[in-house]
Amino acid sequence: QVQLVESGGGLVQPGGSLRLSCAVSGSIFSFNPWGWYRQAPGKERELVAAITRRSSTNYADSVKDRFTISRDNSKNTVYLQMNSLKPEDTAVYYCSTTPNRGSWGQGTQVTVSS
Repeated sequence: QVQLVESGGGLVQPGGSLRLSCAVSGSIFSFNPWGWYRQAPGKERELVAAITRRSSTNYADSVKDRFTISRDNSKNTVYLQMNSLKPEDTAVYYCSTTPNRGSWGQGTQVTVSS
């Protein structure tokens, strides 16, 4: 069973930035596409950014041009750089494979508020 550990969340003012990290255990990392998902209170979990094995990326319209996903296969880690944050970005952020195969970490809370 893969283990996923997300970190880097916190409280930030609108317009601020955060960088999330997700450390993945095991040897599966480089063989899989990965994504960042988020779940806001009362809403469904949604995929906001994805990166293929060859580092092609794709973004939800709501975060395009503000978020950047990247991966480091040598560190088994996937990152999400979030800029120009908005209150509507407030959510718990998770990483997993794309599509998700049932493995989730504990997530990291991102709160955007003044």
